[in-house]
Amino acid sequence: MERLGEILVQAGKITPEQLNVALRKQKQVAKRLGAVLIEEGFITDSELAKTLSLQFRVSSIDIKPEDVDKSLISLIPPDMAQRYQVFPIRRKGKKLILGVVNPGDLEAIDAVEFKTGLKVETVVVTFWKMKKLLDQFYPVTKQVDRIRKKEEEVEEEFIFAKESDENIFIRKSDLEEEEEDWRAEAQEKPVIKLVNYLITSAVKKGASDIHIEPYEKTLRVRFRIDGVLQQVAEPPYRLRNAISTRIKIMTGTMDASERRLNQDGRIKIRVEGKAIDLRVSVIPTVFGEKVVMRILDPSSLMLNMEDLGFEPDALREFQKAIARPYGLILVTGPTGSGKSTSLYSALSALNKPEVNIMTVENPVEYNLKGINQVQVNQDIGFDFPDALRAFLRQSPNIILIGEIREIDTASIAIRAALTGHLVLSTLHTNDAPSAVNRLVDIGIEPFLIASSLNLIQAQRLLRKVCKNCRKKIDITQSDKVELLKTMGISEEDIRNSEIYETGAGCPECNSSGYRGRIAVTEVMPISMNIRQMILKGASTDDLQKAAQKEGMRTLRDDGIIKLKRGLTTTDEILRVTVES
Repeated sequence: MERLGEILVQAGKITPEQLNVALRKQKQVAKRLGAVLIEEGFITDSELAKTLSLQFRVSSIDIKPEDVDKSLISLIPPDMAQRYQVFPIRRKGKKLILGVVNPGDLEAIDAVEFKTGLKVETVVVTFWKMKKLLDQFYPVTKQVDRIRKKEEEVEEEFIFAKESDENIFIRKSDLEEEEEDWRAEAQEKPVIKLVNYLITSAVKKGASDIHIEPYEKTLRVRFRIDGVLQQVAEPPYRLRNAISTRIKIMTGTMDASERRLNQDGRIKIRVEGKAIDLRVSVIPTVFGEKVVMRILDPSSLMLNMEDLGFEPDALREFQKAIARPYGLILVTGPTGSGKSTSLYSALSALNKPEVNIMTVENPVEYNLKGINQVQVNQDIGFDFPDALRAFLRQSPNIILIGEIREIDTASIAIRAALTGHLVLSTLHTNDAPSAVNRLVDIGIEPFLIASSLNLIQAQRLLRKVCKNCRKKIDITQSDKVELLKTMGISEEDIRNSEIYETGAGCPECNSSGYRGRIAVTEVMPISMNIRQMILKGASTDDLQKAAQKEGMRTLRDDGIIKLKRGLTTTDEILRVTVES
């Protein structure tokens, strides 16, 4: 988001020289830039409001003190209202209409959303009108003034410089970065509050990942919600190192002073009473450290296989395969396709007191009661093959291997499957038939693959269309009908099915049109015919054709079933699956 001064200069409302004067004055008086510009006479409060209203496409409002809903005053603390120059106008269910002087102040909007738990919609209020409202309903006390000044110390400051005969903006923190003590700043309350807010907000929105990414002059925060990254904030750029340092300190195991190497860690916290596990990865980039926090919420783990999205016949084949006392079951797909959830669901169904189940993972994502879970530690030389060799001395009935990547792990897994153990694992391939040749590429002989495999399942996760704002597809539009036909859907199916597309968006789906995800699967049982084809070195295409003749549905076919049932959209199917 562009800074206020830059917006006004670009709009021609103030000159660069006036902004320079205002910025210097702002450092002396510790006021917000808009207030300084108005008090210096560089712009009127009505001009400021009109410019920002047009810039951000936000309506303006002229509210009188007698029209104020006094029941809303307690929603925002006085120090927050005064610091951010915000005022509650009215409430509509879970939405708060918030009066602001600067609608581009994302920090203010995020702070109010975090404090109130409501979705904020902004309207512009002129500076003097806001001052009058705040003075009357949120009067400044010495304590409030002291808190506000303390918090303003961490706000970005700009200085105006002359370079190559052009006026440009540069950040004060860029000039002084080498002198900053980032560990000390990471312990400052505003930084702690910011990091806590990002984590809490991500959990509330159902995000699976938090990405904090530094660029040349900006710091971007994105949440992965329903498998898609969405930008949510741009914190002050000067805090980029302090934020990464704070997160490292929270893990308790990372070296906060090390910025040249990648590091991994773990944070355990509670959000609204729920235990949340964060897996932290920090890597150095050209402009600073990128931090990714993966959110693991045990309460969101679905262990009932029927809830995952399996069609009844595919579920029967999968259950039949895991009911066998020995053999190898592979679940394939890219990162984030729900492979671990499917395997955990299978283990949950198999977990009985008389069965010895052991897992080796990197890392252990969720703790399952009654199952022995082991985490590899490659730093000390304890990897997948070492763990599996030790497992075989522990007399397991069922073994889960987090991932097969190389020949040692694959060889031990197949040996275990051939000697009376049920082995479940994951593999990174695009579809189920490709897994066979992937194992051959790793170095496994075809006869071992044919002898050990019980079933291969490929899967992806589709976003589910929001039931609150979805709309039926318009079959009078020929382009949409033609698209459905190219996907293999007949005109009769189009007329008789509940096919939807995303609507305008709503608060229920964070205006994305989608809410939640469902798995599409490609379940390939290893029949005698397919075993013979594997022995003869059949190609992936030949294996797929044979499996389809035996009843295997491809990922695209399974997605179309979900489409006809009104669960997803054509855009999602085209995004996630390919034509078979």
